[in-house]
Amino acid sequence: MNKWMKFLHRDSIMQEDVHDGPLIKLENLVKIYDTGAIKVLGLKKINLTIERGEFVAIMGHSGSGKSTLMNILGCLDRPTLGHYYLDGIDVADMTPDQLSDIRNRKIGFVFQSFNLISRTSALKNVELPMTYARVPKAKRAVRARLLLERVGLGARKEHMPNELSGGQRQRVAIARALANEPPLILADEPTGNLDTASSVEIMELFTKLHQEGATVVLVTHEEDIAAFAHRVIRFSDGQIQSDKLNVARVVSGNGKGGEQDAD
Repeated sequence: MNKWMKFLHRDSIMQEDVHDGPLIKLENLVKIYDTGAIKVLGLKKINLTIERGEFVAIMGHSGSGKSTLMNILGCLDRPTLGHYYLDGIDVADMTPDQLSDIRNRKIGFVFQSFNLISRTSALKNVELPMTYARVPKAKRAVRARLLLERVGLGARKEHMPNELSGGQRQRVAIARALANEPPLILADEPTGNLDTASSVEIMELFTKLHQEGATVVLVTHEEDIAAFAHRVIRFSDGQIQSDKLNVARVVSGNGKGGEQDAD
């Protein structure tokens, strides 16, 4: 852990017990969409484990099930059958209020469209999750400033989103995702609205966060973006088609090839 991370964690805002098992564990997870006239099987008995500190890309064509999985991982939807253990907690049967609390404490979201509040500053956008978590105002401000410095936007903390480039707005979104020190970062097409140069910068930032211990799971349809991950899971027809390690990336940290089946 580098000097910045040690400072950030020495007065942790979220005091929680740490579960020793995998961060994510899915057991025979099924999602059925019932429209009344027909039933659509979105996910078919998914069994999946993601350990703490992994950097995972989830890929698949439209209708493959990857977005359905992402919604369930993010506690935005619930499975029809099966179990989803997040940080040791079975969230599959939680109430909407319980899921909302889990999202705030356990998951940091990064979206394709940034989802920043347009009429407030970068600093206040980063503070928002801490406000919901009832973190004291002074501590919110200090941590938000540190996080913006971490993503290279310390000098732009008072800028409004419309005064920032697409890449800068996504950096604010990443800082916001880290606000409550969640064990999981979920990124849904995080480079979808960015040019090539900004996309690389954002993926390098995710890589650095992963190197510092963050667990990152992202959905993407772009092979060059998935190549930054250490593990690539491909979905087709509601099930896992392949689950492979990006060996060159694991070994060297900058390779983009040489896959093998994950254990």
